[in-house]
Amino acid sequence: MELLPSPIQCSVKVKIPRCDPTLIKMLDCQIIPLGHQYRMIGCNPKDYKGVAYLPLNKKGKFVVLLNYTKVLLVLRSRDKIWMRFNNISKASCDYVVAFRGRFYASFSNRDIFVIHPYSMKVTPLMPLHHLYPDSHIYLVPSGNDELFLVERIIIPSNGVGVLDFSRFTCRVCRLDEEAGKWVVVSDFGDRVLFIGEFGNISCPAKELPDGCGVSGNSILFTNGPGNVSFFYKYRLRSENVKDDLSLLRLSSENRVIIRNKSPPVVALHVEH
Repeated sequence: MELLPSPIQCSVKVKIPRCDPTLIKMLDCQIIPLGHQYRMIGCNPKDYKGVAYLPLNKKGKFVVLLNYTKVLLVLRSRDKIWMRFNNISKASCDYVVAFRGRFYASFSNRDIFVIHPYSMKVTPLMPLHHLYPDSHIYLVPSGNDELFLVERIIIPSNGVGVLDFSRFTCRVCRLDEEAGKWVVVSDFGDRVLFIGEFGNISCPAKELPDGCGVSGNSILFTNGPGNVSFFYKYRLRSENVKDDLSLLRLSSENRVIIRNKSPPVVALHVEH
């Protein structure tokens, strides 16, 4: 005789801000580790913009890099004090990520720097060639396999300064560590890249719930205005030889309703 777990043991109560508490059965759910949640004590949450963590050894030594408004702060476990980085960039820092034992920080003027956790040496990374004049960049680590740079290209409508989100395009690059430069790609595999307000993640499409209609080589922004978004996807090769196949464009195949975007929960509903 097989002893089955009780329904209570296979359920979890989920509280999403601005929604009623919901009891979800977990037997058929997939739990996907996407990152860590950090609790900062004594800082103003309005000024907090992100954090990156690097373990230094198996004895519990670590380094934390905190993006706090226009200031980058670092904490080493051996020192137990916060230290401020000076004279890195005149612009404000947008994102900090940890990748293969180093920190990477991107700034609003599209500068990108590498920070070495032991020496605290700051090295500028070679800028992306042919960067579009009106674009935003986002760093997206994919575990320790790849570090991607997503460039979102902004195209005003009719030259009057009104933004038409349907005309936005994206370009994806991967970091070539040996050459110290970014390489444009037209295929990033089974990955789905999620761009959010407090951090960006990469997730294999095959690990998402079956039948949700999400495929690889896709990008979804959850930090835009409103609660409706669409995936960016590569276009199939067409007869128009002028088409840039390295660009991703908005796809109307699947509309995404963003139920919640407040950390630590992002709740999405994909229509198809």
